[in-house]
Amino acid sequence: MKIQAYDVKNSSEAQEVCKYVKMCSRNGAKAYVHSFGCQLNVSDGEKIKGILSALGFSFTEDYKKADLILLNTCAVRESAEDTVYGTLGNMKKYKKDNPGVIIVLCGCMASEPATIETVKNHYPFVDILFGTSALSQLPKLLLEHYEGKKLAYDMAEYKEEFGADDQIRESSFKASVPIMFGCNNFCTYCIVPYVRGRERSRSAEVIIKEVEELAAKGYKEIMLLGQNVNSYGKDLPDGITFAQLLRRLNEIEGDFWIRFMSSHPKDAGTDLLDAVLECEKVEKHLHLPVQCGSNSVLRRMNRHYTAEKYLEIVDYLRERHEGFAMSSDIMVGFPNETEEEFEDTLKLVENVKYDNIFTFIYSKRSGTKAAEMDDAVTDAEKRVRMERLLKLQREVATENYKRFIGRTVRVLVEGESKQGAGWLFGKSSEYTIVEFKGDRSLIGTFADVKITDSKNWAVSGELV
Repeated sequence: MKIQAYDVKNSSEAQEVCKYVKMCSRNGAKAYVHSFGCQLNVSDGEKIKGILSALGFSFTEDYKKADLILLNTCAVRESAEDTVYGTLGNMKKYKKDNPGVIIVLCGCMASEPATIETVKNHYPFVDILFGTSALSQLPKLLLEHYEGKKLAYDMAEYKEEFGADDQIRESSFKASVPIMFGCNNFCTYCIVPYVRGRERSRSAEVIIKEVEELAAKGYKEIMLLGQNVNSYGKDLPDGITFAQLLRRLNEIEGDFWIRFMSSHPKDAGTDLLDAVLECEKVEKHLHLPVQCGSNSVLRRMNRHYTAEKYLEIVDYLRERHEGFAMSSDIMVGFPNETEEEFEDTLKLVENVKYDNIFTFIYSKRSGTKAAEMDDAVTDAEKRVRMERLLKLQREVATENYKRFIGRTVRVLVEGESKQGAGWLFGKSSEYTIVEFKGDRSLIGTFADVKITDSKNWAVSGELV
């Protein structure tokens, strides 16, 4: 891995790019940045905006008003790649009519070697291409473009470090802080280790400093990000664990909450669970992707835990904190999933009683081991199973959310609700959506709400 060789904002390349930006747009250069996919991609997009701002760009939500169009891509599913290529196809005529517009492709999809050839052969109007580990190279690539290079690209890995002030955040009160990058798990359905590389943890001291700065600025929720945050620190010389990091962050002064995602059940030990339960700033909710409830399918997925082990984690939390909130990712229709294996998933959902689940029908992803597996289950069968799973979850959640009625919960107010005029919404420590009537001035602050009613996806109440 290459070490970042210069300060992104103050490099000689950046200074030269600033000159070109001023020359090429007398009225001020505008950039359109769109991030597809997960929270890590959104965080990368915020850093990219920070770099572009330092280079003299302002931003627009309309790509037809932009001097630079940047697509920060996702590669988790082939449908995600199809969406990006479809978007690029729509821009072909726009680029032809506006040849001075710079089109940039980056992110997970851009980290795949095959993408370079696809772009050269089918989308030659793309000007710049770089991978997930080369954000800091954007000034260099822009300079190469301005100096006449047809396709400027960089697919190498760099050790990049961006601080709290190096990005333009989408929210003034919620911030994400990546604590690690990459993944070592190689689940058979997942492309992430191939496009984001192996696990690389950021220094605990750097993370703590960034969270301190965010807390001092008044941020109310800080989301710690990683492909598998539970394995944080295994590659660091000081050997700090994720549980220890949570406890150190919990000691930082300020009125804020700590969330994290995503977690892997195989690394969710009692030290981590105890930290979640005991740290007052860590929210009382755990998103723990189970994927399915069948041990035979879990083996084929290469998940390294059993349904029984997963339920032990749930029991440990619920025994110490009644009604502890759980959510999960569940996949339906993994290759050759039998009816019995699917019913094991239904039993697990009934047993755990999730507040919320994020569901997916398996789709083949080229480059993964699962894509090479035979699959006798029809798409129609998979859709029927998905409906059965969703029906069960609606029933479970309807009963689950009743536990909040009569309680007063603390809510981070996030915005105006679709309920109608005067209604706001936010989330509780349990990551439960809470709706109530209140003034817009509460957005971005904590409020206490007494819960009076529940649905199968949210609760509502009155401002205390």
